[in-house]
Amino acid sequence: MSLCPCGSNNDFDNCCAPLLSGQKHALTAEQLMRARYCAFAEVNIDFLGRSIHPDSRTDHDTEATRRWAANSDWLGLEIVSTEQGGEEDQQGVVEFIATFKEKGVTRRHHEKSHFTRVDGEWCFVDGDLVSPKTQVKEGPKVGRNEALSLRQWQEIQEVLWRVINLQ
Repeated sequence: MSLCPCGSNNDFDNCCAPLLSGQKHALTAEQLMRARYCAFAEVNIDFLGRSIHPDSRTDHDTEATRRWAANSDWLGLEIVSTEQGGEEDQQGVVEFIATFKEKGVTRRHHEKSHFTRVDGEWCFVDGDLVSPKTQVKEGPKVGRNEALSLRQWQEIQEVLWRVINLQ
């Protein structure tokens, strides 16, 4: 028994495995999102294709998806938020961050995925990438060629003196 890659802390066989095999259907948009993440981690490209909205399946590049899934180490899934997508809803949005390693570089895929029901089953419609928030640093800005104050020079001298004396 192993933990499900979706991050639910449940056993894989009792969590996403029945969805990937087709034994069960997702009850919520979030559950389908978690199963889709597991499909990438397990390189289950058939499930990824089946879980796409029928109108978008012709746009699905199976081989590119297979290469990406197989050549990545899937490190974790964080569900940031959900909007609707419950058992009684017809549409839903799931914002998530999937962390993976590709060619030795750790990456974060942050997306808002849209889901809808087709004949009672949840389907992935499309997703919008979420841009990282700009971080503004607080405090004074010191330019590259800006003169340092006497106090700043003294602090630098103290640090250098300590470094020199440690050697």
